[in-house]
Amino acid sequence: MVPGFFGNDWSTRPLRRVLADAGYEAHGWGMGFNWGARPDSLDKVEALVERVADGDKVTLIGWSVGGVFTREVAKRRPELVERVITLGSPVTGDPRKNNFWRVYERISGYPVDRPPVPVRTGEKPPVPTIALWSPNDGIVAAQCARCGPGESDEVIEVGCTHIGFMTCRETAGIVVELLRR
Repeated sequence: MVPGFFGNDWSTRPLRRVLADAGYEAHGWGMGFNWGARPDSLDKVEALVERVADGDKVTLIGWSVGGVFTREVAKRRPELVERVITLGSPVTGDPRKNNFWRVYERISGYPVDRPPVPVRTGEKPPVPTIALWSPNDGIVAAQCARCGPGESDEVIEVGCTHIGFMTCRETAGIVVELLRR
């Protein structure tokens, strides 16, 4: 599970705990705080996926900008990825439609629409891809998280806030159900 901007493994712990209680092996990303994309961000997430997969396929779950990372790694290494689930992730459209873009630019040190890693937002990974979004998000604009036609296999609306993606019972239940499919 890859955290969102300003997030770390502690912030994803509530959802990982629910997944572990449901019988799944849930891993954090182990890289401290997510301060936005760095030149080696995708390489590090890819290396983590290789270690965790250990010959099997894994589900990648990304919250907020972590969802952008997971979608890109799934494009690079689809043979290791069972599916991608994004939670309130700005995976399509104009990143300046999101409410946090100025802070993101200031802290990450680059323009929100020109990250230091190659990304093809809007392009669906070649694996099953599910986007959870919320009209109550408050940070990521609905049109950026919902995905357009052909950008995701399934789009599911939930009723939480952006921070709530990690603690909302509805979201946790949906994620567990998606894993059981």
